[in-house]
Amino acid sequence: MTTDPPPGTYTMRPIGVIRSPYTETSQIPKGPGAEHHAEGVLELLPEYAAGLKDVEGFSHLYVLWVFHRATDYDLIATPPVDPRPHGVFSTRSPRRPNPIGLTVVRLLDRDANKLRVRGVDMLDGTPILDIKPYLSSISEEDLRRGWLAEAEERRRMEGSGK
Repeated sequence: MTTDPPPGTYTMRPIGVIRSPYTETSQIPKGPGAEHHAEGVLELLPEYAAGLKDVEGFSHLYVLWVFHRATDYDLIATPPVDPRPHGVFSTRSPRRPNPIGLTVVRLLDRDANKLRVRGVDMLDGTPILDIKPYLSSISEEDLRRGWLAEAEERRRMEGSGK
């Protein structure tokens, strides 16, 4: 069986930027129990404003963005929640072959080409590649959290002294 080789290069242009309270990665909550409640604005370039038609009907959005400060990648990563190394594709590490980030945010309001959202975990000025409505048909009982569930259980047990 033969497969076609992957295409060489894709060119993507940002459709806007994220306005966030975070200017340094150290300010963004990470690790066990990290919650993302910070508000920010997805500021699209004016020429893409028409693409926001009817977005107000959705409570949550996927935001695809670029880890624009990442300069290299690692195929093995050690996340802050687990001292054990994992493949980069099973983590949210910014050091990826293609430095693309994905975040789900709650849509609070729209004003022309600006979306006020809650749940940002990106730096101020981060380039936005795309926005899509959040839709999920996966039930909670069908979701698996992989190594993360195991790491959280180990931490819970260590914290309880067992």
